[in-house]
Formats: sequence, C-alpha cells, structure tokens
Amino acid sequence: MLETAGAVVDQVAKAVGFDEDSRHDILAAVRESLVNAIVHGNRGDGARRVTLDLALDGGGLEIRVRDEGRGFDPNRLPDPLALENLCKSSGRGILLMKALMDAVDFRRPRSGGTEVTLRKRLARRVESRSTSSPASAAGP
Repeated sequence: MLETAGAVVDQVAKAVGFDEDSRHDILAAVRESLVNAIVHGNRGDGARRVTLDLALDGGGLEIRVRDEGRGFDPNRLPDPLALENLCKSSGRGILLMKALMDAVDFRRPRSGGTEVTLRKRLARRVESRSTSSPASAAGP
C-alpha cells in the first residue's frame, strides 16, 4: 500500500499547487513516516493498522500518520548525528522528515500508538510588476 499512499499524496500535493521538488520532499517524508509506523510502531504486525490522513490548511498541506503500536518518546531517541551512530543503517528517519518538512510533531493518542503530523506550506509566488509605463518610469 506504500505505492498507493504515495500516489494519493502526490496527486493531492500537485492539486494544491506544490512544485515537483516540494512534492518529492513531501513524498520522502510521508514514506519514511509510513515505514516507521509499520516497522517500529506496529512492529510488522499485519493485524494492526496504519492510518494516513490528509488535510488542506489554507497555506499548505497537513499529513497525519498514525500507528497502533506501543508509542515512543521522540526526545529519547539517540542522536543520529553522534559519532557512534553515523555508520548505523537506521535511525535517521525523523531527522530526514524534519529536514524535508516545515513542521513535524509527535503525539500519543489515548487510544495508543503514535501520531506523526507533517506540515508543508506552499511557497508564495511573487508576481513582478511591469515598469514599462511612462508614469512608473518617471518616478513619483
């Protein structure tokens, strides 16, 4: 279902107006969050679900990924940039999500598990003004 989830997220992000680079960042962060929910949250238990919710928030996109695992404290994770962790094959997913998104928040719902909220704002486009008219060329 990772491919299907990715396709849906990409289509929504494109419809909202994100450019290709931003959509790539969003997809990488969402994929990392989904894999974390499956592998670390639910510990690969096929009977447990992972939920993906998308919401438009005026200035961008909010994505929530929720698992049914035991939950964790993100503040207690080892520093992925510490010398002893640099050669490990895992442990940089949250760092990656934070680098690619504008905001990443973690919450432990009362029902259990972990909910990760990823937010990406749309870049505002600046429209150039034409200065070719005689009044603007002469100045005030």
